[in-house]
Amino acid sequence: GHVHLDTGIDFLEINLNYAQIPKEELEDFFKAIRLKKKYYRLKKGTFFDLQKQGKQLDMLSWLLENGQTTKEGSIRLSKYAAVYLDEIFPKGNKITKDTACERLLNELGTPEKTNWKLPEKISAVPREYQKTGYRWLKTLAYYGLGGILADDMGLGKTLQAILYMTSNKGDLSLVVCPTSLAYNWQEEFEKFSPEMRTRIISGTPKEREELLQNISDVDVLITTYPLIRKDVLLYKEISFAHMFIDEAQFIKNPGSLSAKAVKSIQAEHRFALTGTPVENALSELWSIFDFIMPGFFPKYHRFSELYEKTIMQGEDEKRMRELKLRIRPFILRRMKKTVLREIPDKTESMRMAEMTKKQEKIYLSYLSRIQEEIKNQGSITDGSGRIQILAALTRLRQICCHPGTFVENYAGGSGKLELLMEQLPDLLAAGHSVIVFSQFTSMLSIIEDELKKAGIDYYLLSGSTKALERKQYVKEFNEGRANVFLISLKAGGTGLNLTGADTVIHFDPWWNPAVEEQATDRAYRIGQKKQVHVIKYVMKHSIEEKIYKLQKKKKELSDMVIDSGEVFLNQLSKEELLELFQE
Repeated sequence: GHVHLDTGIDFLEINLNYAQIPKEELEDFFKAIRLKKKYYRLKKGTFFDLQKQGKQLDMLSWLLENGQTTKEGSIRLSKYAAVYLDEIFPKGNKITKDTACERLLNELGTPEKTNWKLPEKISAVPREYQKTGYRWLKTLAYYGLGGILADDMGLGKTLQAILYMTSNKGDLSLVVCPTSLAYNWQEEFEKFSPEMRTRIISGTPKEREELLQNISDVDVLITTYPLIRKDVLLYKEISFAHMFIDEAQFIKNPGSLSAKAVKSIQAEHRFALTGTPVENALSELWSIFDFIMPGFFPKYHRFSELYEKTIMQGEDEKRMRELKLRIRPFILRRMKKTVLREIPDKTESMRMAEMTKKQEKIYLSYLSRIQEEIKNQGSITDGSGRIQILAALTRLRQICCHPGTFVENYAGGSGKLELLMEQLPDLLAAGHSVIVFSQFTSMLSIIEDELKKAGIDYYLLSGSTKALERKQYVKEFNEGRANVFLISLKAGGTGLNLTGADTVIHFDPWWNPAVEEQATDRAYRIGQKKQVHVIKYVMKHSIEEKIYKLQKKKKELSDMVIDSGEVFLNQLSKEELLELFQE
């Protein structure tokens, strides 16, 4: 046969020569094969034995299953098939591919050898494996294909995507991510590619509609899964050149509203980012591929018959192999251990949580009470004034964590707890070990209850944990007996050696960045063979967001290591202090 990749039109054409069968009978002949008949009767009367054809027919029925036949008797496949033709055709078969097809295969196999130029206006020096990731995305897009960038957490998938979008400045791009990452994306754009104009689509329905109105002066729109579900109609009129979905496991259920909404967006080039391995859960894999390259796999029920059922029953090695070969070119996953020399020992990211309705209500009522008090109190800068402020701030921070830390019988949930319980299973599934730090022991008890409900093993270390138990827990955690360690700051800020962890979550931000560093260094220290990823949770529209911004502004203060919030507060002017309590 001869394979021709038509780069103008998106399909491969395969011409098969069946000398014994007249052209005009090919269609009926193909039908007989589809119906798995034993014989085909030619018009001139002779019988064609379909059982004797063996491999040749296997191949033909595979092609018929996955392609469309044309009148001329050739078979058209989507161009995605180019990638695994070699694997499907038995070795002895003479297939000639045209150059476009050959080139596609070579470039996808070795993206590092392609010569896509890096965008110039980037304020970061990408690492080698990140350049490879960028070139891989560019190559896929060039051929009109999509892909899943599935690098391990902390390897900079966001930066690779930003490189790609920046290289297409002038086009309109869309990023869809979990709520907690929208600001992260915007911050990373500002940091790495300040030229790119971003806009977060959030707020009330009316605000979102306005934000989507005049977008001619924007390069990248950023929105979240919950919002895109509500805004599907607003996006109907917009067509994007590029689209990235972050934490793509959010659309793993093909029937979910998120999956449907994301798939309904018009976008020419589609990519997915995820840090969790996808090749094992087949329905998830199908759903993500259905987004990046609709039509790559047969319809879900057919896919399920072909792969899921046979593979689940463990009887079909060949099917699993074929599936892996089919998807291999479209998934790029590098693990930390393979690019160790290139990554820094510690990477940081921030996740922004949003308050639940009840949480917000409590927060705002406390805030207005404090604002009243401050108004009525003349001097806020003397000793007693400061102490009062510190107490007020602590209350607000507790509410950000979870109002249940001090409100009896509170049942309104917390955005941060939701974020943790959404992130943890993914982190654990990807093989990470996690330390969660909080300054409030009461918060750790609440987390503890959630972990029990979810059946997640953990250790807990607070001020009341006895020295002997401490030692025991640390030893067992470092050996990997449980992959979650809850630690209260007072108990675990110093003196622990937790090299078993590779992920540190700061559940609440601390006044003093230096103290935060000390805690992080429980995991990140000599003897640590792994890279450590630090994640900071910050509550949106709250005192925490203000502290986070102040900390960034006053990085130099962290040299003044004094062990409490006071020093940080003493460094603040009266205006800055009052600013903390503004809405």
